[in-house]
Amino acid sequence: MQKKFDSYCERLQEKSYKITPQRQMILKVLLDNADKHLSAEEVHYIAKQRDPEIGLATVYRTLEILDNINILHKIDFGDGCIRYEFSDKDAHNHHHLICINCGRVIEFNDDLLETLETWIEKKTKFEVTNHQLKFFGYCKDCQSE
Repeated sequence: MQKKFDSYCERLQEKSYKITPQRQMILKVLLDNADKHLSAEEVHYIAKQRDPEIGLATVYRTLEILDNINILHKIDFGDGCIRYEFSDKDAHNHHHLICINCGRVIEFNDDLLETLETWIEKKTKFEVTNHQLKFFGYCKDCQSE
């Protein structure tokens, strides 16, 4: 985790952003919860437990900066809330399975759309650089209820 943290701080500096204590804390909150898809409010709630003085506006600004320099990207699961996850510019986005009952989000990493992308590129001469796919349904826990 420290290596990623240092790498993200370097990227901020390369883009002429200061490495403030608040930005460091927000990055650490995100790294500590990298397996989750946190909203700005959730990041703020966790960060506030570490530093009661941190404001929601600071969290929003920092998340926007991290999105703009491709450390994070925004995800909309259709629930009216923007969530964030780390970008990996060398890999395709993974897909998401979203439970419409409890809101649980499960990541699905198999990329089954590469054949379709190749077909689209050949047929239309459109270069696909990435895609997003979301499946909505019921998780195994909600199915058993």
